Amino acid sequence: MTMEEEEELKKALSINGLTVSTIPEKGRCLITIKDFSPGDVIISQVPYASVPTHSSGSRCDKCFESRNLKRCSACQFPFYCSSTCQKSEWKLHQLECHALKRLSKDRRQYLTPSIRMMVRLYLRRKLQSEQVIPVTATDNYKLVEALVDHISDIDEKQLVLYAQMANLVSLVLQWPEINIKEIAQNFSKLACNAHTICDSDLRPLGTGLYPVVSIINHSCLPNSVLVFEGSLAVVRAVEPITKGTEVLISYIETAGSTTTRQKALKEQYLFTCTCPRCIKLGLYEDIQESAVLEGFRCWDDKCSGFLLRDRNDEGFVCQQCGLLRNKDEIVKVATEVKLMEDKASASLSSGNYIEASAMYKKVELLQQKLCHSYSLDLMRTRECLLKISMELKDWEGALRYCRMTIPVYQRVYPVNHPMLGLQYYTCGKLEWLLGETDNAIKSLTEAVNTLRITHGTHTPFVKDLLTRLEEACAEGAYKQLPENGYQ
Repeated sequence: MTMEEEEELKKALSINGLTVSTIPEKGRCLITIKDFSPGDVIISQVPYASVPTHSSGSRCDKCFESRNLKRCSACQFPFYCSSTCQKSEWKLHQLECHALKRLSKDRRQYLTPSIRMMVRLYLRRKLQSEQVIPVTATDNYKLVEALVDHISDIDEKQLVLYAQMANLVSLVLQWPEINIKEIAQNFSKLACNAHTICDSDLRPLGTGLYPVVSIINHSCLPNSVLVFEGSLAVVRAVEPITKGTEVLISYIETAGSTTTRQKALKEQYLFTCTCPRCIKLGLYEDIQESAVLEGFRCWDDKCSGFLLRDRNDEGFVCQQCGLLRNKDEIVKVATEVKLMEDKASASLSSGNYIEASAMYKKVELLQQKLCHSYSLDLMRTRECLLKISMELKDWEGALRYCRMTIPVYQRVYPVNHPMLGLQYYTCGKLEWLLGETDNAIKSLTEAVNTLRITHGTHTPFVKDLLTRLEEACAEGAYKQLPENGYQ
């Protein structure tokens, strides 16, 4: 970007109380020029290009809604939920539709969401360059050009893949002047700048490129959260942010040891995090937390200590009671867990929920022998059992597993994290369903306290949550009336 374009961007962002700056070792970043309170919207942006993923089922290309869908009759690719969404996308899809109709049936099978998203990115650039659609300081291709690509850090195999994908894009567009190398470079940009678009329950729906939001850097201890309202990206503060502070979100699942988080960031985003959590790598506090979350439990059922490898490499020693757990025994149980997990996963994938439930319960029993009570593996097994119980309409079982996960969520997530709020919400709904009104009120209140900050108070999702809480409170008050026999 030119200096003039950078100044235009700063001017546009200043309306939101933000500016663009540069930090050594990190590059560009967003800095606040005013104070933000928890729940405040820091910035929102529509995608420069977006596309639903196949795994999310059929979705509206514009708003990602899944109801009242009608497919484009000409090219048979996109769906739209309304004439409003179709009309708003028409200038872009008119070009896309023409390109897609030319593809043979054999070639259409290669039109993955990633390929289609890149096609749409170039079509949008074309429309803006021809002044068919408006260009603004926060919505233009120059912002895409300014994104980092880490192309020099990518291995040869990945570069070849990007080149092949670029050729497919060229095949779709059939523009003589198109730059294959630039397309490949843009695929590299998508890999480390695009965001997974999720619904209010954080279920993935698609992928979008938000060039201004992508300026925001990562922290494993972020002061903001990125959520989506349809395809609109919304960044909200989750803690008080004072003027002059860098806005930070998390790029990855932060429930994990420092080593696990660093590995995920290096593989996907090609950088090493130096946030306040990550700089503790190797310190005793970090080693202890890693051993609790991803290590093994003590032999003594009454001991809550964590284990570290002994000096002779014979096993792992409890740091609380000193008991040694033999390495061969750990390997044996871990192997059993892996075999049973594979069987359970296969049953779940085939939709055999009864069999999957039985298998995952066996996994849980084995993990209880192997893992610490705050183990992430054990937590994820119980998350699976929660989902399976919901499918089987075993509400008591679902509530039991939901309650088991919450202490781990409380440990690995900060108070205003959407994952924690959503788990409280699930717990509250199950408690209310099972007639545990008082417990439901407590859980739903916890959910409201978190999700009103992360999701905003005016979204349909949070409005529904608030309605549920009001109804639960009314029911609780009714039950307390003496004439109803509850006292």
